[in-house]
Amino acid sequence: MTAARRASAAERRTRSLDIMGTLAAMKLRDQRTVLEGLSPSQKDELTARWYGFENDGQREPPGAWRIWLIRAGRGFGKTRAGSEWVSQIARDWPEARIALVGATQADAMRVMIEGPSGLIAVARRGEEPLWVAGRRELRFVSGAVATLYSAEAGEELRGPEHHFAWCDELAKWRRGEAAWDNLMLGMRLGERPRVLVTTTPRPNAVMRKVMAAPGIVETFGRTRDNPHLPDDFVVAMLASYGGTRLGRQELDGELLEDVEGALWTRALIERCRVDAESVGKYVRVVIGVDPPASAGGDACGIIVAAELRDGRLAVVEDASVERAVPGVWAQAVAAAAARWGAERVVAESNMGGEMVEAVLRQADMALPVVPVRASAGKVRRAEPVALAYERGQVVHAGVFAELEDQLCGLQIGGGYAGPGRSPDRADACVWALAALRAGMRKGRGPGVRVV
Repeated sequence: MTAARRASAAERRTRSLDIMGTLAAMKLRDQRTVLEGLSPSQKDELTARWYGFENDGQREPPGAWRIWLIRAGRGFGKTRAGSEWVSQIARDWPEARIALVGATQADAMRVMIEGPSGLIAVARRGEEPLWVAGRRELRFVSGAVATLYSAEAGEELRGPEHHFAWCDELAKWRRGEAAWDNLMLGMRLGERPRVLVTTTPRPNAVMRKVMAAPGIVETFGRTRDNPHLPDDFVVAMLASYGGTRLGRQELDGELLEDVEGALWTRALIERCRVDAESVGKYVRVVIGVDPPASAGGDACGIIVAAELRDGRLAVVEDASVERAVPGVWAQAVAAAAARWGAERVVAESNMGGEMVEAVLRQADMALPVVPVRASAGKVRRAEPVALAYERGQVVHAGVFAELEDQLCGLQIGGGYAGPGRSPDRADACVWALAALRAGMRKGRGPGVRVV
């Protein structure tokens, strides 16, 4: 693989992009004239052409990368991207030796070789590769050879050397670390060996190892980014799983890991999730507010919680606002209180109790504001609320992804390892639920210590 050949391949890709851009810029009449003048083989080539049609997450990154990780949701087009990448390698480097590694041999055969977006399906006319079952080899007309491996039998990768590798669905590799290590130790042919990994992410050992590897670049994609999927399917999947842990992982391609020693886990929150329509009428509603320390700084956490008729507590809305000045977040609190008929607003006042109460009352003079002072640390305040979740006494009536990310960042013994500088939404949630629990214990409206 000489520098001249790499440059030649890059030039062909650039020309392909230029052709697509030129056609896209033409008027429809001119496009029709150009297309009608193409020969049958040229039309086949245009139809089969990949470069220029792929989306950003499927496009090979520039630069001297060693590992390219496509981390994306199901149906995004990861397999098509992998097949096209390997096919282009076979065209450009006839001497290439390529490893194809799947979770199992059956998975690899079904998806990477024979699948509707597999290597045989994406081959252009006159380039149909030959599958040699006895040797588990896919032989390209250029002379390049791809060999199929199973991550279940990682020892088979001990010894063989490769120029390139395509690893599919890394998250499913049960013996992933051994297979990955043996593969990488054999990536020593040519001037610049490269590995493509296509997977829907899952927090396992081999995924963490790959993401921490030197020379890695990532591209991303969601299920909804694929314009070829039926609209009804996308709408149905988002309606059923959008925002949930399963949906964020399998549809949006997010890697969701539980923080070590966290008070809340993703599994716990999923266990407590219910449909918003199923909770019935509310006995009382409280709004928890965690004001930002400075104007235009952190978000203002605004969480609406309710006591249900069956004695459970429910988080029913996250009305938080990002980097808002006092007048704006106060109006957001007042609007939420009006929407839900809130009995009171519980607002943390450590940063200036009179100021917080004054700002909220400016937004609505009738707003029942109870300023509260945090006399214990965030985690200590949160522990009894987390225990109520464990006991099934709290539910989430819907999906609140940003709030849930912050709850899962609060750690036992102190500390916060979630997104953002401050768990503002989580703090507001704790204030609201603690106030409701206190009121239930006393047999009256929610009570908190007034400053």
